[in-house]
Amino acid sequence: MKIKKLSTLFSSSVLALLLASQARAADSLRIGIEAAYPPFASKTGNGEIVGFDYDIGNALCAQMQVKCQWVEQEFDGLIPSLKVRKIDAIISSMTISEERKKSVDFTNRYYLSNGRIVMKEGTDLGTAFSGLAGKRVGVQRAGIHDRFATEILAPIGAQIIRYASLNEAYLDLIAGRLDAVQGDDVAVRIGFLDTPNGKGYAFAGKPLQEPKYFGDGVGIAVRKGDKVLAERFNQALTAIRANGEYKAIQDHYFKFDIYGE
Repeated sequence: MKIKKLSTLFSSSVLALLLASQARAADSLRIGIEAAYPPFASKTGNGEIVGFDYDIGNALCAQMQVKCQWVEQEFDGLIPSLKVRKIDAIISSMTISEERKKSVDFTNRYYLSNGRIVMKEGTDLGTAFSGLAGKRVGVQRAGIHDRFATEILAPIGAQIIRYASLNEAYLDLIAGRLDAVQGDDVAVRIGFLDTPNGKGYAFAGKPLQEPKYFGDGVGIAVRKGDKVLAERFNQALTAIRANGEYKAIQDHYFKFDIYGE
């Protein structure tokens, strides 16, 4: 009888510990981010992450009354980390695309962005990107721009060079090792064109808007089937847009409405 009581007591203790652990886990969210994409996410000189994605994520966590635990890594490792449960969500300027929807679920968008190609000022892309034949085009590895460049630009003769971050691509563009860089319009403008390094460069051609590649805006990725977490993010996003917090964060980084119509 005594052994049975001890066994029951032990089982109850284990259950209590498990419930406490789950409660603690519910009080925080591990958010994946790549801090190499200003103004959305980058690092200060003392190693702190700053940027629009980071601030929006913290605002959403505060609204949901959970703690954001930021997990920094390269962009192409974010979805694999989400799948194996190393992180719970991704807030890293990830475009909502049909291809990615096969692997993850998305919240509603939290901003809109088109694709653009940047080259030396006055460069003509020609018809159907014919001006890129024989040119070296830099893209971020494993992103939507990589897919677009691989399927649309490579067949016309462009050489696609892949980078861990666009910052590396900008350096090679300046050094003459690239002829063009393709990326999101806002990030390319603020992260390159509006800086001293961007002098003499400009967007070439029209915005890239093909839904197959550039999707339906930028959203928060969660694990496939995690509708509960996606809805919590959606409700929090609605709340910070209604109470003015979203606009305050937006106005700190941009002079325009990045959320879009």
